Amino acid sequence: MSARLTRFVRNLLIAVGVAVAATLGINAAWNAMGGAELTTHGWIALVLCLSGIIGLAWGLMALAFKSSREGWDERVDNSLDPGGRPDDEP
Repeated sequence: MSARLTRFVRNLLIAVGVAVAATLGINAAWNAMGGAELTTHGWIALVLCLSGIIGLAWGLMALAFKSSREGWDERVDNSLDPGGRPDDEP
């Protein structure tokens, strides 16, 4: 593996470890306050929701970076936009 990929995997594992520790800590605090126990189905729902949120955030950020790098933002035709800047007029 390249050094860049090794750093990425290491940082990803650290982030996942921190997220797991935070989730378990919040669960312990919730139980200490007298909250209801989280069932197996609750844990499954929590993991699925968090995975979906993280996946959506990752995908949208990837699209934003791709758009920025390939210049798609500059190629937009604003000639019909009523709120466009005066310097956009032909």
